[in-house]
Order: sequence, then structure tokens, then C-alpha cells
Amino acid sequence: MKKLVGYITSSYPNNNFTVDLALSMKEAGVDTLELGMPFSDPVADGPIIEKANFLALQNGYGLKDLFEISKKIACEMDTLLMGYLNPFYAYGINDFLKKANELKLSGLIIPDLPYEEALFYKDEARKNKQEIISFVAPTHDEARIKKVVSDAKKFIYLVAYTGITGSGKSEDLNEIISCVKKYSQTPLYIGFGVDEHTCKEKVRGVDGVIVGSAFVKTLIDDSLGFDERIKRISSLAKEIKEKINE
Repeated sequence: MKKLVGYITSSYPNNNFTVDLALSMKEAGVDTLELGMPFSDPVADGPIIEKANFLALQNGYGLKDLFEISKKIACEMDTLLMGYLNPFYAYGINDFLKKANELKLSGLIIPDLPYEEALFYKDEARKNKQEIISFVAPTHDEARIKKVVSDAKKFIYLVAYTGITGSGKSEDLNEIISCVKKYSQTPLYIGFGVDEHTCKEKVRGVDGVIVGSAFVKTLIDDSLGFDERIKRISSLAKEIKEKINE
């Protein structure tokens, strides 16, 4: 069974909505939630997720909101936090790992934390039942891939193309997929540009997909009521989960 990781931005439109949406997505087939931490400069994200970040911050989002939401979601479904290094660093990464353990989170996705720097925190992460997710990209050569994936756990995040999320580019990934599987048995999930139209093609050769912008597009659609947003996102999640397993 191919897995579906669903990204949503925390705290927009509000905390209760985020919790209700997450649990509805679980019922629709989302295996793991990637809970986005709003940040002022989300360098790996495209305009859709960037706008969601801005709106959440404009509403007064803070770490207390993230912790409140995480506490309610992580006990119900597998949940990781996705955020940029600055908030983790300001809080203290080792302290954040302890807090994540308390909240029953399963890991962190930090796109701007280089692999070599992540190594400093890997032991502390695992001591606190956390994984810092490893990334591989089309620009990596075989030596780099071997180094990055050899000790990766939970899953490996394959960036589908160089660029930002949601831009819909396409690259031939067969060589990099084969290379990752040569050096690791850890599940390989593909992200960037995955939606209901591309998921069947992108999931070939990998173990799951990571979907973000396709969900967040509806999340920030203020022409829709809260219930309708949840309904549409959950319906989309169900459609994608079915398509990747056809």
C-alpha cells in the first residue's frame, strides 16, 4: 500500500479548524500529517503555501498555537512538524526535540537544515523518539545520496525537482530512485508538484507521495466556509490515496 503524507499549514484559519481538518484527512486516507509551522521566509515553498504562512502569522500564530494543535492531533495520527531552522534554533533544537516527544510527534522536516548539521542532533532526536527527515534531490550525485540515506529512518524525502513547491515541474527521477534504493531500504516518498493529476505518475518506483500545495490551495480559499474547505480537502486526499494505489 502506497502511503500519503498530507501537508497543511498550522493555525489558519484558526487552531480548531486545523485540528478538525487533520482528523478528517486521516479518515480520508492520509497516513502521516506534515504540520507546517508558519514562517516569514519559507524559502522552499511556492506562492500558495507562502500565502498560507503569511495569513497565519497575520492572525497572530505563535509556537503556543503549534503545541496546542500538535497535542490534539499527534495522539490520533502520525504527525511530523515541517518548519524552517530559525524557530527551532531560537527555541533550542534539543529542547524542541524533548517537547516534540512530550507531544507524541514522530519527527521534524527542516528543509534548510543541511545533512551535516542535522547529524549533530540525530542522537538526541532518536533518544526523544523523533526522526529528522533526510532529503535527496536530483542535483545529488551517487556519493552524496549514499551518505544521506545510509542512516535515514522513517522515510526519505525525494524532492521531485529543483525549485519551490507547487510549481509543477517534471524531471526524470528513475536514476536517483534506483540509487536511493541501492543504499537504503527506508521508504522513499516523493514531494513537490504532487496533486490529483500527477500522483499516479510520480508514485511510480517510490513508496508514497507528499502533497502540500494541492491541499493548501483550498485551505486559503476564503470564498468557502470552513466545513466546505474540510470536505473538499478530505475528498481530494481520498482521491489521491486511491489513485496512487490503483
